[in-house]
Amino acid sequence: MSAKCSSAAVATMQPLRIAILVAMASNRVIGQKNALPWHLPADLKHFKALTMGHGIIMGRKTYESIGKPLPGRLNIVITRQKDYHVNGAIVVHSIDEAVQVCRNEKKISGEGFIIGGAELYQQTLSLCHRMYITEIQRCFDGDTYFPEFDEQEWVETACEKHSSTHNGNELAYHFVVLDRKAG
Repeated sequence: MSAKCSSAAVATMQPLRIAILVAMASNRVIGQKNALPWHLPADLKHFKALTMGHGIIMGRKTYESIGKPLPGRLNIVITRQKDYHVNGAIVVHSIDEAVQVCRNEKKISGEGFIIGGAELYQQTLSLCHRMYITEIQRCFDGDTYFPEFDEQEWVETACEKHSSTHNGNELAYHFVVLDRKAG
């Protein structure tokens, strides 16, 4: 994870950029028993602001942890279950199919967001042009982790430092944007 916050310019947008959006603790934890192990309302607000009007691609377990399609977004659920249906979401059976749905949707512009879970993050790291990471500056217990990635392939283009109270203690977190290096 990034330890610094630089002020480099954000890269220009492509017709459809695939981006990972994740909140993770210092020890790479992203979940505990199919839920977030922290409560950060500002991060949920940040998630909503980034994804509103865009396609969000998630695995079935992530969808089920949310419990309903998120309004104002094109919800795409990837599952191996051929008979899986969700009212208000598009169900697909591969990453390629999910990305194609985003590309074909006329209302979607700019970015399609991969929002979890861990297996989907692992499978899409090589496809993504950008990562929006909420870096929570504390370790948490968990059973689900964000995959390791080569930080040398990425450049930090934005960072906002924040803090909040979590269970009576101050919790620092950073909203970080990483763009894949050209070449």
